[in-house]
Amino acid sequence: MTDLSDAELLALLRLQKVPQIGAINAKKLISKCGSAFQIFKERKTVLQKIDGIGDVAIKGLFGSEHHALAAKELVYIKKHHISCCSYEDNHYPDRLKHCIDAPILLFYRGNINLQNQKIISIVGTRNITTYGKSFIEEFVSQIAPLNPVIVSGFAYGVDIFAQQAAITHNLQTIGCLAHGLNQIYPKPHAKYTAAVEENGGFFTEFWSSSNPERENFLRRNRIIAGMSEATIVVESAERGGSLVTADLAHGYHREVFVVPGRYGDKYSTGCNNLIKQQKAHILTSAADVLYVLGWDVESEKSKTVQKQLFVELNETEKTIYHYLHSNGKQLLDTVALACEIPIFTLASTLLTMEMKGVVRPLPGKVFEAI
Repeated sequence: MTDLSDAELLALLRLQKVPQIGAINAKKLISKCGSAFQIFKERKTVLQKIDGIGDVAIKGLFGSEHHALAAKELVYIKKHHISCCSYEDNHYPDRLKHCIDAPILLFYRGNINLQNQKIISIVGTRNITTYGKSFIEEFVSQIAPLNPVIVSGFAYGVDIFAQQAAITHNLQTIGCLAHGLNQIYPKPHAKYTAAVEENGGFFTEFWSSSNPERENFLRRNRIIAGMSEATIVVESAERGGSLVTADLAHGYHREVFVVPGRYGDKYSTGCNNLIKQQKAHILTSAADVLYVLGWDVESEKSKTVQKQLFVELNETEKTIYHYLHSNGKQLLDTVALACEIPIFTLASTLLTMEMKGVVRPLPGKVFEAI
């Protein structure tokens, strides 16, 4: 379940448990000593010379109580066959490695494969509206041919709806938890765990002794933001955890997208504010994500799923193609009006046509025939 030796895993657990150390200083110690295990073999006078490591940190580091708790957790990990990865392992999310405050150790279960994967997170309010549900269903169906990994927090509302949509479209999905792997929160979501583990899995930095406390959710959000190439906020009130995730993603220099809403709508306020603060792109369809992230649709054509798409145009696609071929570059709204096709349907169809190599998106939601 892990490539780490028991001695190294125990040392990482000890590091993780000391509140005076933290992820940043833990990495400094590991870099200086060569491994977590070697830290506890080094002279204290040498460790004290490392920037940020003072007497209080040293005392906590070598405290017997932390060693005992780490040993107990190691027994639990071995007994329950929990998979672990340090920030230096290949199994650790690659983008998260580049976040200075990323956890030094993650626990996971399921069938997670992040190698060479496109990863996006979808977050938002617990009180998802019909509009939010409709957008997620349409967006995930549009993006599905690119086979991205959908990351979220397994919470009520937008989170679980996005992860269910991913499963529906046979996409890998990962739930980042704010507690140990010995429990599921919220409890009603236990019925979804098997499907998530079959189509992805769960990540957490928390031990089996950790409960879903408020501060844990805030810490959990940095994993969601850090491991993703982009964070998408579907709906949010003026304040909420999804806005924290968006701010973290922005701070990590990741792209943030938000679904805009009408002025005055309670669960659009947070999204609209991110747009006003210039912290997020407006998201109306999957084409926006493709353009901003620069995802190469052409390279996807070699994959089986794309070969299946490379077929004769259907009647709707022919109508769109002939209009663009005859009229040149056109705005998405103009195409929708001229061809009498709803925006959501048009955006999805254009994405399929792009993958077939017959249209290309341009800046400003403009499309042209190829």
